[in-house]
Amino acid sequence: MWMIIIGCIPLRFDVEGTTAVMTGDLRSNATSRFERLFEEYPDLEWIELLDCPGSLDDDAVAEAGRLVREEGINTRVPSDGEIYSGAVDLFIAGVEREYVEGGVVGVHSWSDGIVEGTDLEMDAPVHSLYLEYYNDMGIPEEFYWFTLEAAPYDGIHEMTREEMLQYGLIIE
Repeated sequence: MWMIIIGCIPLRFDVEGTTAVMTGDLRSNATSRFERLFEEYPDLEWIELLDCPGSLDDDAVAEAGRLVREEGINTRVPSDGEIYSGAVDLFIAGVEREYVEGGVVGVHSWSDGIVEGTDLEMDAPVHSLYLEYYNDMGIPEEFYWFTLEAAPYDGIHEMTREEMLQYGLIIE
């Protein structure tokens, strides 16, 4: 059970050299889209997340994120980039992660359409899905709890550079 953001922007990659510029929502076909990208562009080094509103299936985002990590791909949010929700989960999959000042990295609590992550006790089994993914990506579990409290599902918290450093999304 992962957060859902309603959007309707198809996932798209525009490859320039060793960088794939990504736009759109991450959906249930995210893993197959990334597999095809890596197959067609074996020299790919970076995914630049330009305009990524979030995800429609964050279980698929976790699977795609693990694939990004396995392929040794780096991720970047450019100065004009905007990533939210599940796209942040994909960003943290990068072996190296780069954030350029001016970019937007937005987080909030998840919802399954009935309950929000903040509605549940900390030991609720559903939290383990997120915590395992963040652990696999080398991100401290405190980041997960931060996202739940930073903004409700229908809101957004734009992270500061200091918060991204604090939670290990980026390293200076």
